[in-house]
Amino acid sequence: MEATAPRGGVAPCTRRVMNLAHTLRKNGRRLRDGLGLVQAGRRWTWAELDARVDAMAAALAQRGVVKGDRVLVQSRNGNQLFESMFVCFRLGAVWVPTNFRQTPAEVAYLAKASGARVLICGSVFPEHAAAIRAECQALDIVVEIGGESFGEDYDHLVAEHAGQAAPVADVEHDDPCWFFFTSGTTGRPKAAVLTHGQMGFVITNHLCDLMPGTKEGDTSLVVAPLSHGAGIHQLAQVAAGATTVLTGGDRLDPEEAWSLVEQWRIANMFTVPTIVKLLTEHPAVDRHDHSSLRHVIYAGAPMYREDQKRALKALGPVLVQYFGLGEVTGNITVLPPRLHAAEDGPEVKVGTCGFERTGMQVDIQDTDGRSLPAGETGEICVCGPAVFAGYYDNPKANADAFRNGWFRTGDLGHLDPQGFLFITGRASDMYISGGSNVYPRETEEKLLKHPAIAEVAILGVPDPTWGEVGVAVCVARPGETVEEAALLSWLSGEVARYKLPKRVFFWDDLPKSGYGKITKRAIREGLEARGCLPLEQGR
Repeated sequence: MEATAPRGGVAPCTRRVMNLAHTLRKNGRRLRDGLGLVQAGRRWTWAELDARVDAMAAALAQRGVVKGDRVLVQSRNGNQLFESMFVCFRLGAVWVPTNFRQTPAEVAYLAKASGARVLICGSVFPEHAAAIRAECQALDIVVEIGGESFGEDYDHLVAEHAGQAAPVADVEHDDPCWFFFTSGTTGRPKAAVLTHGQMGFVITNHLCDLMPGTKEGDTSLVVAPLSHGAGIHQLAQVAAGATTVLTGGDRLDPEEAWSLVEQWRIANMFTVPTIVKLLTEHPAVDRHDHSSLRHVIYAGAPMYREDQKRALKALGPVLVQYFGLGEVTGNITVLPPRLHAAEDGPEVKVGTCGFERTGMQVDIQDTDGRSLPAGETGEICVCGPAVFAGYYDNPKANADAFRNGWFRTGDLGHLDPQGFLFITGRASDMYISGGSNVYPRETEEKLLKHPAIAEVAILGVPDPTWGEVGVAVCVARPGETVEEAALLSWLSGEVARYKLPKRVFFWDDLPKSGYGKITKRAIREGLEARGCLPLEQGR
């Protein structure tokens, strides 16, 4: 039977694309002796990194790893984690990084859910390795970073296979390269399938929209785990030939971070709002020269306006915001430095997360999938080349996530007449009090204007009279105190009565995910554990 050419007379063909590992190969050839990676006094040139990736890829290939195999990586930030991304890409295997702060049981679930065949695991995580082995029947290759108590030593394998190279896998646009696990704030994490073709677009878009002018010789500081957004950011740095600088400790130390900014003349860094807040409110920001910074990128959640103002006053016009879930690799909107301002004014669009990224389209839809006009709140939906291929082995989640070709983010918001996007909150955060929709973020923004409040989260909880009411959990600034009644009295002048929280509780800190996001599910669980919920018990 003869093949039928599609309409237009174009013969069918494969959509072969660049293997993402080629970004490193190019640097190894052209920028050989330039610095590719730095951590705690250790330095690796581009040629050294490329050779190490070749050697590890050869070692895994000899052990039977082939295109499509999943490789789970449990590791703190380090050169091996950085290299493992390119090892997987080069083989056509799928990189499955974990957040190293997750528990053994959580990581074992990720191994099983992804069908991982290979584990690369830091020697400081023996319990994780044991849990994964017990849970994941497909696992038959274990590589240990920094030891050989439960697997073959990573660096020994690199040394044994030095000078060798596995064939670079041919890849097509939709070939998976990365299982990007969602944070699981509303349920069990799901593996978003990122592909070589999709990520090639994302690299280009990051460099175009977020960090224009990034080039070889620039330096980028990593202050977040490479397993998620920071890994996508660093892939773009490799594509540009920029040097990656890793912090040396297991936890973020603002003193170390600002010292590295000064030492390495850091040009850009990827953060989340809570990290920007921590860095810019620490006295070390004034002790070190940070004039080299051109782009301080924050994502993962909108930044509260008061925190944004303080950061801009500390750093100047270098903040770049982007909005996007892991499923869209952060690639939905951008708010560049020129549209950030430390002072409110008629030209400042307070609360926006920017406008659509190049090649992407945003649509605000109602519950039936109909487009809503400017100013009306609905679900933020998106289409474009940065949208993932779907969730791995999860048809129900895929059916729920896509509608008429649009990816449904689960976030609520509205567009203004100019196309700027404003996020109201997660659909799951909204509650209905006395028949009125309440979006907690608006009230949270108001509370952060109070001089005594450093952090806040508001949840909707059941109420016999109003259906649901708000409960606020606040963290006071050091040395500050405020009474619940006084705070609610102050807030009553800022928001409508139905938006006022019924109760305010004060904690020393708010629980956050491994990526720095405030986790409302954990806050709800904490309120229940402390006897504050149901509210009748907390009175």
